[in-house]
Amino acid sequence: MKTNKTHDALPGRRRFLAAGLALASAPAFGLTGGAAPPDSASREFNAFVLEQMRQARIPGLAVGSARDGVTRFARGFGYADIESRRMVDADTVFHLASITKTVTATAIAWLHEQGRLDLDEPVAPHLDFPLRHPRHRAAAITARQLLMHTSGISDANYYRIDFRTPGRDADLSLQGFLRDYLVPGGKAYSAEGSFSAHAPGAAWDYSNVGFAVLGELAARVSGEDMRELTRRELFAPLGMTSTFWTLADTPAARSATPYLTADSAYVRQLSIGSPDWPGSMLRSSIADLTRYVAASANGGATGDARILRPQTMAELLLMRQPAQLPAWLTGQGLGWMQGRLGDRIVANHWGGDPGVFTAAYLDPDARCGVAILCNVSTSEASKAAIKNIALRLLSRPDEAY
Repeated sequence: MKTNKTHDALPGRRRFLAAGLALASAPAFGLTGGAAPPDSASREFNAFVLEQMRQARIPGLAVGSARDGVTRFARGFGYADIESRRMVDADTVFHLASITKTVTATAIAWLHEQGRLDLDEPVAPHLDFPLRHPRHRAAAITARQLLMHTSGISDANYYRIDFRTPGRDADLSLQGFLRDYLVPGGKAYSAEGSFSAHAPGAAWDYSNVGFAVLGELAARVSGEDMRELTRRELFAPLGMTSTFWTLADTPAARSATPYLTADSAYVRQLSIGSPDWPGSMLRSSIADLTRYVAASANGGATGDARILRPQTMAELLLMRQPAQLPAWLTGQGLGWMQGRLGDRIVANHWGGDPGVFTAAYLDPDARCGVAILCNVSTSEASKAAIKNIALRLLSRPDEAY
């Protein structure tokens, strides 16, 4: 799940564009290309989703469900772009926001599985800049701590300084961002704002910057940009051809337009870029993301493709309770989190940015997974809608949709 310490909670930091768009009428749903006409169960589910969207004022939504490593369906509802009346379908590309962190965690786990990275050894020797907690210099920061948000790296300065760029990829490189933020003398560095009061490993504190470090760590250990590594070792085996790390690579004609809601209008937003891309910048379609969720809920495999060994996937989803874990979580894994969904406890991760709200849920015991993508900012109503849809799917895994 996301936390209120992410950009999701700061919609006011991105300017509204000059004009709002009139509130759309109830959106219509679109099925994946080539799908048969919906039967009664599908029609009932579609109506349920549309009602959730209406109540939460969600202009466009995509939902996918998987079981036993296989996509059961991937479907679009409503508008990818209100002005042009372009509809969401299974191939519409959404900004995933913090769901990206689970992909970065999977890449780190893959390197660990290959014997190229020990999760419990200090990461500093792998980096080409110093990384040391200024108040706990004897305590090394490890990859496991970074994955579990217990590294002692703080996002305080990250929220004070908006590193995002509207309408384009970030000008600042990942390494430049990390040097500015974590190295004394850097433009964004302060001992209090870049690091928490807690020693590495001592307490939970959600950290976007910590996941940025993991992206750089993956590059240093593997000898290549983590984006290239994930394209080859994760996306290609799963057939994820509509998943992109940069705005420059993302096809605008297939992208969901992000919206904020203001009074009785939807306010169109520019897509954003950010230098901390390992934690927030992945973009993907529901067809692609559901394949990834299917593998993650199924011991790291789907069909003939395996991205992680079962024991490695199980380690990602092994939940612990570090000190200061917030009440809305029941556990923290490696990248993935755990929380309550109705009467169930499931692994999950949420994501959000201005005009974006996303969620992924895993029930590894039942080998089920759900992904939901929206092109509107997070609200209490949209949170409720996404939970209701996910709970409906995970509670009725055998129902035809």
